[in-house]
Amino acid sequence: MQRLQPKSTDEYSMNKQELIDAVAERADVSKGVAKDVLDSILHEVQDALAHGQEVLLVGFGTFRTTARPARVGRNPQTGAPLQIVAATVPKFAPGSAFKAAVNR
Repeated sequence: MQRLQPKSTDEYSMNKQELIDAVAERADVSKGVAKDVLDSILHEVQDALAHGQEVLLVGFGTFRTTARPARVGRNPQTGAPLQIVAATVPKFAPGSAFKAAVNR
């Protein structure tokens, strides 16, 4: 499998198409199948989180949502107070195996 090339001296990134290409190569399937699988996984994670469920992938990590309360913020240009509304935000907590793989 090909490795990512740096976009700059210290920045590596992978976009969705590059991920699809890598999955297709590793799984020995077509890029169309890999795209459909990836899209399905992302949809299911989003749908589960939207319904208040956690998604636990043992060895990889856990996707969950947390409630962020409303608060008063400040406009950085004027300093005027503004109300920031409450929100439910997605969170990801990496699993120990994932952390170990990243820190090799």
